[in-house]
Amino acid sequence: MSDVRSGRLKVYLGAAPGVGKTYRMLDEGRRRAARGSDVVVAFAECHGRPRTEAMLDGLETVPRARCAYRGGQFEEMDLAAVLARRPQVAIVDEFAHSNVPGEGRNAKRWQDIEALLAAGIDVVTALNIQHLESLNDVVEKITHVPQHETVPDEVVRRAQQVELVDMPPEGLRRRMAHGNIYAPEKVDAALANYFRPGNLTALRQLALLWVADRVDEALQIYRAEHSIGGVWETRERVVVALTGGPEGDTLVRRAARIAARSAGGDLLAVHVARSDGLAAGVSHASLARQRRLVEDLGGSYHSVVGDDVATALVEFARAENATQLVLGTSRRGRLERFLTGPGTGETVTEMSGDIDVHRVTHERAGRGTLLPSRRRTLSRARRIAGPVAGLVLPVLLTAALAQLRGPLNLTSEALLFLLTVVGVACIGGVVSALIASLTASLLLNYWFVPPIGSFTLEDPNALLAVSVFAVVAATVAAVVDRSLRLSRRSARATAEAETMSSLAGSIVRGGTTIPALLERTRETFGMDSAELVDEPPDAEEITAVPAGPGAYLVLRGRTPSSSERRVLAAFAAHVGSAVERARLAEAAAEVEPVKAADRMRTALLRAVGHDLRTPLAAGWAAVTSLRSRDVDFSPADQEELLATADESMAKLSRLVENLLDLSRLEAGALTLNLRATTLDEVLPMALADVPAAEARDMEEIPAVLADPPLLERVVANLVGNAARHTPPGQKVLVTASALAGRVELRVVDRGPGLPPTGRDRIFEPFQRLGDTDNTTGLGLGLALARGLTEAMNGTLTPEDTPGGGLTMVVSLPFAEQAGVAHGTPCPVEQAHPAGGA
Repeated sequence: MSDVRSGRLKVYLGAAPGVGKTYRMLDEGRRRAARGSDVVVAFAECHGRPRTEAMLDGLETVPRARCAYRGGQFEEMDLAAVLARRPQVAIVDEFAHSNVPGEGRNAKRWQDIEALLAAGIDVVTALNIQHLESLNDVVEKITHVPQHETVPDEVVRRAQQVELVDMPPEGLRRRMAHGNIYAPEKVDAALANYFRPGNLTALRQLALLWVADRVDEALQIYRAEHSIGGVWETRERVVVALTGGPEGDTLVRRAARIAARSAGGDLLAVHVARSDGLAAGVSHASLARQRRLVEDLGGSYHSVVGDDVATALVEFARAENATQLVLGTSRRGRLERFLTGPGTGETVTEMSGDIDVHRVTHERAGRGTLLPSRRRTLSRARRIAGPVAGLVLPVLLTAALAQLRGPLNLTSEALLFLLTVVGVACIGGVVSALIASLTASLLLNYWFVPPIGSFTLEDPNALLAVSVFAVVAATVAAVVDRSLRLSRRSARATAEAETMSSLAGSIVRGGTTIPALLERTRETFGMDSAELVDEPPDAEEITAVPAGPGAYLVLRGRTPSSSERRVLAAFAAHVGSAVERARLAEAAAEVEPVKAADRMRTALLRAVGHDLRTPLAAGWAAVTSLRSRDVDFSPADQEELLATADESMAKLSRLVENLLDLSRLEAGALTLNLRATTLDEVLPMALADVPAAEARDMEEIPAVLADPPLLERVVANLVGNAARHTPPGQKVLVTASALAGRVELRVVDRGPGLPPTGRDRIFEPFQRLGDTDNTTGLGLGLALARGLTEAMNGTLTPEDTPGGGLTMVVSLPFAEQAGVAHGTPCPVEQAHPAGGA
């Protein structure tokens, strides 16, 4: 059997319903069919919009599969039929849709689409930005409407094409007002809630930014595949170089202003940690403060290792496709610049090419460096200049001393030659110093020790003086060179410690995930890739470092130096410890449900010891009294005792029912019969036992998708809880409103309320926070109410009551939005209750 080419996926992405995704999707299907492609409509949801339905004309439509579920009939895409038909292109709407469970179907439509792609069928689909998994919580914060159907971002990112269907908020609101999106009776509520201009603007920005990142990823892949090193100014990226000096804050703010001039500009701060000591002596406190400033300004902080600051900066900027590079002007004075040559700023400017370089002045410019000298290592220029100085300087000193032969004696002349040797040692190291020592000894002997003009030494004292001079010169040169080597070694250790400090700082700030550490390692050492494997591959171009038992950190790219390998081993240890922590966290997560169940059992035993015993004792006492033959009760007394027994048994029944329902919720075994339910069906029975409760504003509230008996239990529990906290003489108010495809039912009390910090605890079982009477109930009412609500795909949240008190808000979806007629059952995924319920 030959391999099947995977199909290509195209996604039409929209910021909100109604922007025209389905229309554009069907239009592309018509255009492809007109060009001769075999196109079928596997599933398209037109939502009753005539213009969209007209786009189906001329396109072959695969009949939908009818699915039976809990007594109802539903329509889904017939995946088997589409695979059997095997078209070239399939149009599949509603990428994030959840399929009806059963009969071997995939849980999600995006899984159906992956099956079509695996069969070699190209797919065109549509998706709203709120259904992306990574943005789900962000959209809920903006719109206050939870989304229960999501698609993993990785699935969408694998698409060959993602096309944004964009529309300004004003245009979308006009389309809504003209009735082109929702039915006329829903327009006002939609415009006042989900389709507010602020909401639409924020959703549009999210969609634009997500697509921009997707385009940027594709561009980076293209540049890497074609080995393009030049800067493409498709997006403003400003890199600011930080040394840990006091000018860093100024540079960061200036770079942030430059990045802010272009919409979507990126700010990247980079610090070069030198293994040869160039970055030694930096202020870690200043770097930490500057890092926080960068992150506060919306930028990212990076640390790289490089043997040359200028080269490392330019390579980092090119790797990030930076358009501008911000540096501070040199803190060295004029004399120091003259003696040590061009600095980092001049070198970066020469190497930058098409990257714009900004050299920003600051108050420390030209006032001397606050860091240790940058000339601690032997650069190529100093390796050449050292031997030359060892030959030339003694000759120049000889010429100068020849003119002063009278005033100076041999001792003074020898000391001056010794000073010259020390100077050469500082320039070129021990080899250059030895060359200078030999040259100075010969010149001293020839020109200044009698007989002058000859290398013959007649005087033993002169011979001793020259010999001692040579030994002292060589010794001093060796000591100076050793001191410089120790200084470089100390600086290298400081640089390594600085790199590890930066890594530790990122871990403290939360970058402890294994992918984050791998990316940090790759970035720090300038590698092409970094990954964690069980066995290192046998290849020459990789570097493998053990990262714990059975794990290796593998880097591809350049070969690290020996000093970098020491730091790399520490990074590998951190990665290994992160893997171990992840394993421990997974094990702890497996144990947590057991601990929670144990806490639940303990709380249950404590609660049952009192709360079940109280009504049982009252009922038992009433029945025992009625059966007693020692007392002759009047009819009124008998009626009262019977009422007490009946009330006690009813209370016991409710407590046991709550316990059973709670256990079913925890086990996921609660049977739901969701159908279109009006509030008029539920509220009368829910409020019957609470005379102080009053329902208002229930007119024209749409039916919700709920299980009527369970919704009645939810409302009854909430109303009963509110009645316990409402002062005598005041009503418990129950109101409802419809917005953005959901009905919000509010139960309002005028009690003392609860602080925000304690609100999550009220939904835990056996909690009775703020109860005025702790002798009533097991504390299950709110836990059960939230569990039942979430099982019906709803939410239960507490809010402050204006003027004092607490308001419980039950939010449930419209039945019409789910495509369910009144009284028709509908399947839904069961949700587990929050707070351990």
